[in-house]
Amino acid sequence: MALTKTNNAAASVKIVVLGIIVILLFTLPFWAPENIVMIFLLIMLYMSLGQMWNLLAGYAGLVSLGQQIFIGLGGYSLAVITEVYHLNFLLAIFIGGVVSVIFALIISQPIFKMKGIYFSISTWVIAEALALYFLNWAFVGYGLGFNIRTTYEMSTSFLYYLSLVLGLGSVLLVYIIMRTKRGLALMAMRDNESAAEVMGVELYKTKLTIFLISAFITGMTGAVLYLNISFIQPYAAFSIDWTVASVVIVIIGGIGTMEGSIIGAVVYVILKQFLYDFPGISMIILGVIAILIILIAPKGIMGMLHDKFGWEVLSPRRSPKKLMKMIRF
Repeated sequence: MALTKTNNAAASVKIVVLGIIVILLFTLPFWAPENIVMIFLLIMLYMSLGQMWNLLAGYAGLVSLGQQIFIGLGGYSLAVITEVYHLNFLLAIFIGGVVSVIFALIISQPIFKMKGIYFSISTWVIAEALALYFLNWAFVGYGLGFNIRTTYEMSTSFLYYLSLVLGLGSVLLVYIIMRTKRGLALMAMRDNESAAEVMGVELYKTKLTIFLISAFITGMTGAVLYLNISFIQPYAAFSIDWTVASVVIVIIGGIGTMEGSIIGAVVYVILKQFLYDFPGISMIILGVIAILIILIAPKGIMGMLHDKFGWEVLSPRRSPKKLMKMIRF
């Protein structure tokens, strides 16, 4: 009884703290300086990228090195729809996600036949091929790129709220997925595909569903990223730097944890701000920091906190009764 009361009290404290954080985030543009709003804008977008990469690698065991595919497609969808066809930018953001899903569906059949490092390399090769294609495509201006002039009509606060919806939405989406049968199937598949298949997990269907969800959210995030940047070129849009950023965020925060991508995004963006004057070596420094964290805390910041103090906020864990009800895939 005492243990139940303690757990209920802890849950109540978590809800209150999370509620306060959400309120502060939604009111941020009203009381914080513009440069702070910009930093949180970036945190939200990188948090979304980290959540989607973690959903693939941390929960489904699909280590993709080609998430920049969807960032580039989302960014170019935004640029073409707003600058060439002069349509609404919100429609452009949504279409960026849809285009990413369609392309993910096209490439899923061949890449899912590969496993491990071969899957990772194949996603990266596709991203490089797309960069070359866009570089030689007259319709998108070859390598000259696009000025996304729609951005000039928007305030920092408006861009922040777009980013906030994507950032918090990605966290909520992953939380919901991991509390369903699909979440159990993902973790079972990650740990042992053969055993998961014996238990009734449809491997291809499960992989495809998560891959498409990740593509959709990453595509929309790419569109909002380039709405904020206001200029897009092929090599930047399809650069592996985007995936490297996602990987670093997840490694710092803790792979296979929802809180990890949040903490990792905060640390990553703040470090990027401090390293802004060193563009040539900033990614090297971030890489070294990631390696040090792997050596000191292999499970990342959240993994270390959980192992030492049992501390977690957005846990996919279920009670034994709920687990038994969901165990049939």
